[in-house]
Amino acid sequence: MADKVRVAGVGMIPFSKPGRSASYPVMAEDAARAALDDAGIPYDAVQQAYAGYVYGDSTAGQSALYSLGLSGIPVVNVNNNCATGSSALWLARQAVASGSADCVLAVGFEQMRPGALGRIWDDRPDPLRRFLDRMTELQGFDDRIPVAAQLFGGAGAAYADTYGTAPATFAKIAVKSRRHAAGNPYAVFRSPITEDEVLASPPVYGPLTRLQCCPPTCGAAAAVLCSQDFARRHGVRSPVVIRAQAMTSDSPTSFGTSGSTDMMRVVGYDMTREAARQVYEAGGCGPEDIGVVELHDCFTANELITYEALGLTPEGTGEKFVLDGDNTYGGQVVVNPSGGLLSKGHPLGATGLAQCTELVWQLRGQAGSRQVEDATTALQHNIGLGGACVVTLYEKAP
Repeated sequence: MADKVRVAGVGMIPFSKPGRSASYPVMAEDAARAALDDAGIPYDAVQQAYAGYVYGDSTAGQSALYSLGLSGIPVVNVNNNCATGSSALWLARQAVASGSADCVLAVGFEQMRPGALGRIWDDRPDPLRRFLDRMTELQGFDDRIPVAAQLFGGAGAAYADTYGTAPATFAKIAVKSRRHAAGNPYAVFRSPITEDEVLASPPVYGPLTRLQCCPPTCGAAAAVLCSQDFARRHGVRSPVVIRAQAMTSDSPTSFGTSGSTDMMRVVGYDMTREAARQVYEAGGCGPEDIGVVELHDCFTANELITYEALGLTPEGTGEKFVLDGDNTYGGQVVVNPSGGLLSKGHPLGATGLAQCTELVWQLRGQAGSRQVEDATTALQHNIGLGGACVVTLYEKAP
């Protein structure tokens, strides 16, 4: 597993609001073709495919990929909530690193409906029941407010209660997101907003207002991974490799069965911290070596607590990190140059691979006006309640 896996090609389509996109097979095909074209290889060179989506019927991955060709390769459908895209990427990397395949395609897509996320099946146990029970114990439950907003808003409130964080600090993250997205033609929201506008938008839960919540979005993204030997034989020019990667699920601290638990732990703070620890250890580096990060900012509150979970700043210093501008251009590390989920949008199955695409473009120097200067290492963080967290370290190879 020590052989570094090369990201041969990436591709994505502009994200859009529900009702304004093409159908999921069209979106997925377009993103996959873009990744294959970027890699400079035909679909018949791909030996395995992993297709990620959350809201769709079984074997939607085959439906999405059959337009590329009926090659007979294994197509594995992946659903890991909001971490679905990066879970597909994790499986693809494992396949190449283990030697079971030389060239693998990971594609993520989502055709979403308007409005907040909700349950589809009401005749069977809810996979989030354990999380909701713990949330109710800690802060109660309000059936008038979207569950995700209560979970992540509660995490933001817990952080603010502990460290005295001002509401304006969370709002500054939303403003930064839009400022970054202005240079991203793939983002849904590119118009600037002010701190006052963020704070004046309708309250949702805890420190969150409406402009601090990511929108439901449709879209697709893809990546082609290959071995170093395959890259040499096929003339793959991309210099980006995956240096380290880790995937974690919940530990006892998420539910209060081991030590203290607060809402930050319920939404995956410790999952993130452990995945990041494994990646830094395997990659032989630390957070101080990272120049650009795409992290899971489904809400401004999650971006703030994730700064600390990833080790970008010590615990309790997230507010200073924001106020000092260490999360943007000219600071310590550029976080979410794409605009992140808050501005780019969050098509669940596509998000992890969209993050991958952005970071590959950054390391190649192909990010246009949002390019991070001298970026040679990049970190990706994608989390899904339920739970799964994938952290990936990329580097620009010599």
